[in-house]
Amino acid sequence: MMKTLSSGNCTFSVPAKNSYRMVVLGASRVGKSSIVSRFLNGRFEDQYTPTIEDFHRKVYNIRGDMYQLDILDTSGNHPFPAMRRLSILTGDVFILVFSLDNRESFDEVKRLQKQILEVKSCLKNKTKEAAELPMVICGNKNDHGELCRQVPTTEAELLVSGDENCAYFEVSAKKNTNVDEMFYVLFSMAKLPHEMSPALHRKISVQYGDAFHPRPFCMRRIKEADAYGMISPFARRPSVNSDLKYIKAKVLREGQARERDKCTIQ
Repeated sequence: MMKTLSSGNCTFSVPAKNSYRMVVLGASRVGKSSIVSRFLNGRFEDQYTPTIEDFHRKVYNIRGDMYQLDILDTSGNHPFPAMRRLSILTGDVFILVFSLDNRESFDEVKRLQKQILEVKSCLKNKTKEAAELPMVICGNKNDHGELCRQVPTTEAELLVSGDENCAYFEVSAKKNTNVDEMFYVLFSMAKLPHEMSPALHRKISVQYGDAFHPRPFCMRRIKEADAYGMISPFARRPSVNSDLKYIKAKVLREGQARERDKCTIQ
């Protein structure tokens, strides 16, 4: 199955198996949107604007293969618990953000981690498969110094101990410290191309979207190592109905894959 996307004058197709959603969760004022901004355009905004829910889409051409990454930057207030649950159900990779100088935001991350594991376990039970949840616990604002710290590193690391699909990073969105490294590890855990990390692909705008079109065979050998990333400027968050259909299709797809594996083994 292919998804056809349009950005400006560019139209291209992304295989459904190469489409992923990254969900960013955490309390208010911990820097979720700042981390997303660093990921998308390498910028940091000093002015704080409360997030209701922001949706972004980035499309990649990596060695000729198309990938789509949807980014859901959630509200720290979560006024609609059902929507938060839906966001978790549709997520493929997760970033849980707290502020190193705010103990309550760390407690919120612990609650979120537990909720994600519970919600995803319910989904995985329908396919009878072990849950693998690539997740990063992110302690932001490490530029504030040790005097302001309220969460010891050793305590935060306990949240990821013994789980090879979960990692802990202390970052500064403001100083851009450890942000690229965090995304690199997250995508590695999710078995996604390393080139999806901000520092490992060429960032292009919509007017140069021809880089996403198939190249003549004679050019492929020269450009086969290239990786491009482009933000889709008109991306809109899928409707609730679309998300529910996505979840259903995912359950069916994983169930069919499991049956095929059984036949292969027999």
